Amino acid sequence: EKGVHARAADNIEQFRAGDDGEFGSEKDRYFRDVEQIDDVPYVGPVAMNQLAGAVDEYCDGQPWREVEVIFSPQGHGDTHMDRVVEMIDEAERSIDMAMYRISDNRAFGALEDAVDRGVEVRILFDEANGDHNDLVGSTSARLEELGADVRYVNRVMHHKFAIVDGPHNSLLEASGAQLFNGSGNLSWGAASIYDENTAFHQGDPALVLEKQREFNRLWEHSRNIEWNDELEYFETEYIGEEMIPHDDDLEVLFTSDNFEKTDHATWGPGWRPVDFKQSVADRLVEMIQEADSSVYLAASFLRSRPVTEALIQRWEDEPDLDVRVYLDQTEYVSQWYHYQQEDELEECLGEANGDESEVFDCEQTGFVFGYELVDAGIPVRFKTYSYRWHYTYAEQMHHKYMIIDGRKVATGSYNYSHNAERNTMENVVVYRSSRYPSVVGQFVDNFEHIWETGHDKDRFQELMDHVETADEIDLVFDAVALEHDEVTELREAIRERCPQVNDEPYTSHPEDHHSCEAQ
Repeated sequence: EKGVHARAADNIEQFRAGDDGEFGSEKDRYFRDVEQIDDVPYVGPVAMNQLAGAVDEYCDGQPWREVEVIFSPQGHGDTHMDRVVEMIDEAERSIDMAMYRISDNRAFGALEDAVDRGVEVRILFDEANGDHNDLVGSTSARLEELGADVRYVNRVMHHKFAIVDGPHNSLLEASGAQLFNGSGNLSWGAASIYDENTAFHQGDPALVLEKQREFNRLWEHSRNIEWNDELEYFETEYIGEEMIPHDDDLEVLFTSDNFEKTDHATWGPGWRPVDFKQSVADRLVEMIQEADSSVYLAASFLRSRPVTEALIQRWEDEPDLDVRVYLDQTEYVSQWYHYQQEDELEECLGEANGDESEVFDCEQTGFVFGYELVDAGIPVRFKTYSYRWHYTYAEQMHHKYMIIDGRKVATGSYNYSHNAERNTMENVVVYRSSRYPSVVGQFVDNFEHIWETGHDKDRFQELMDHVETADEIDLVFDAVALEHDEVTELREAIRERCPQVNDEPYTSHPEDHHSCEAQ
């Protein structure tokens, strides 16, 4: 019926239906590539041309793998939020969004306009996990009032991606879809203050199908918030892993692979972690082990034992390997605190008394590994912008990416932590230079840039001079990338000239104390 001659069409259908000859059963088969279609009897040049003509409407005028990466912070007009709004404004049929936080009013306005145009909007929203208990005045209620169907899962929804005009009715719709994915929430801070990355894709159907499959899987086993009764729950065409074209150059990782579905009599559908499973960390460890020349890691957190141990082992095995790690200042711990962590770990292991599950939890949970890398001799810098962290002024290093040999980038929403594996829904897209050469090059350039934060102005020496001579000492200052010893020296100098910095109310309300009077 699509213009393919009968004998070829019958044989294609026979292959697809599988051994039981029935479509829609577990025995269905899917073509992994063009060569496999060509191997079907009576499929030759004529049938291939007919097949191409049958899908022409989905391909005509579509871009071929266009990727734009926006690194935050940016000025007005150039931020990832500006591009997100533009993308939402271009939606014609649907928007599927999985998001940790939405606070930028431009996003609300664009979504409302999309609904008014008849676009179907579905949002898997982390805040709904708490909002559902008290919806009045909540962000979830606001989204539902403008016409977006909001649902949540019983885990942290830490994804930060959206699919516009994705494959709802046919897999072929993926060819014309748009997608964004990265580390940044839909917030002013993520656009204009923090170090973030967001990639915008067009003409990449395999990647869209991977993301749509993840969205569908979570949506189908999510929980509703009871606010807008006019919204009706619906599911879209099933996408199985076997239905996504195989490409060795494309790799997408999801922590949802660590979970199994549950159904609670009272609370409804949920997700439960599978014992000992850490699928994303395991793959990242493999990538580190495969490195030949360099490993660069830029992460807001480093609380993953497997990743830390892999970095140290690779460093020890290959002393000439260029390993560099750039972390947010929240990952700085003193030598004393590091040893205290180790003592607490030993105590926990003793209490576990050999129980496999308890030993696993002791070893994987709650450890800050920044100092361990420093102690191993690995170059580590901390983005430092205040004496004490507070969200109201933090210029946070919020990237979550790793670069291997300057040829491969793993990036997404995934925090390098045990919690990310066991309690949150995360993703990592692996960009290879063979498929995304410009993307990989941009990440390499970004790492070199943030690694040198503040060094062009010798900001560390300026800060030390200020602390040693000023009558009013700044506790919040322009960001600078510091080594562990430099952070220690700066903090000790501040405490010496301003001892009250560790007293009340400095500790309980740091947002009210951006400076202190020298003593």
